[in-house]
Amino acid sequence: MNESAGETGTRWSRRAFLGVALSALQVQGSADHAPRNPRLTARPGRPFRRVATGQTRIGEGLARGGDLFVPASYREEEPAPLILALHGGGGDAGRWSALHTICGQQGIVLAAPDSRGRTWDRVHGSFGPDVAFIDAVLRFTFERCSIDPARIGLAGFSDGASYTLSLGPSNGDLFTHLMAWSPGFSNPEDPIVGQPRVFVSHGSEDGVLPVALSRSAIVPMFEMDGYDVTYREFVGRHELTAETIAQSFSWFLED
Repeated sequence: MNESAGETGTRWSRRAFLGVALSALQVQGSADHAPRNPRLTARPGRPFRRVATGQTRIGEGLARGGDLFVPASYREEEPAPLILALHGGGGDAGRWSALHTICGQQGIVLAAPDSRGRTWDRVHGSFGPDVAFIDAVLRFTFERCSIDPARIGLAGFSDGASYTLSLGPSNGDLFTHLMAWSPGFSNPEDPIVGQPRVFVSHGSEDGVLPVALSRSAIVPMFEMDGYDVTYREFVGRHELTAETIAQSFSWFLED
């Protein structure tokens, strides 16, 4: 982040404490993989592979692969916005097929990886194989789609939202927007790079991940660290509503 070393150290220690504390509320035990640097290396460029509109399976034959959705309006000469969507715990990339209609209407390319295990590795304490697979999904996408570097969003629901707010701060030179729908924590690691805009939503009656986690901890922490944060609290449970999707997509595409 763009602050002096002293300020960064102070703020990072508070953020690290918050992340560890919130993680401890949700999971026990340690990860069964070697820790990995959270930095992603894939970057948008001129595509050199063919792509079909509609849905394409990434990692055909893999038990846990991913999906790429390309809207019918896509044209290589007009770079499109991209959202990389992370499912909740126990879910998979197929859950995001519900977003295909709105992505098609708004000309958004949607990439959705499956987590390597039941949920994302950072939820278990450290970054690991999910980082490498997300990088591979992004590389697959950039090789086939012309993407607007000013509109690359990382989004997620529940555990996927927590992963978004943990992985995103280390990759702010790639992701311009972070969308966290009902997150449980934010636990990033050094290095912290760039400062993407942040959208957080949470249901007031959430019985899985209480709204206080976003309202009283996550959002204030990002604001304290100087991020541009938009927070939307809605009357509802642990869910992703059509209204929330519309609000966050509008925010993502606004000038």
